[in-house]
Amino acid sequence: MKSLGFVLLFCLMAGFPVMANEISLGEKLTLQDTIKISEINANPEKYIGKRVQVKGLIINVCAARGCWVDLASDVPFEKIHVKVVDGEIVFPMETRGREAIVEGIVEMFQLNEQQAIEYGRHLAYESGEKFDPATVKGPMKIYRLKGLGARIL
Repeated sequence: MKSLGFVLLFCLMAGFPVMANEISLGEKLTLQDTIKISEINANPEKYIGKRVQVKGLIINVCAARGCWVDLASDVPFEKIHVKVVDGEIVFPMETRGREAIVEGIVEMFQLNEQQAIEYGRHLAYESGEKFDPATVKGPMKIYRLKGLGARIL
């Protein structure tokens, strides 16, 4: 048993990845093709109401309930927000930094300025970050993925 611990420690110190177990959440993935997150971000109206599959690195997880994740896009500094029904799917905090394949429905919300402030405040609270309401300038459209199923690789 000690030798296994030494092997794992050596692999970590040498920079070799140690494979984590794959995690399946929610519905089984049914789509064969993955759409780039940048494609959805560039043409969100084209995808509203459609079921899509995306793949990306989990860069943020809801610390309060695990009810959403942000996936990094294939384009630097872009992401997509994936929201799931609270309690039906729970993304563990440890999945941050892992690759995910997610299926869901693209949604759009039109928020007035006050709603946008409350939305920003809520997201900041759930991710443990500070929020400055002065960063919100007027109404905004929010595009996100209503997550139905996911595989964490």
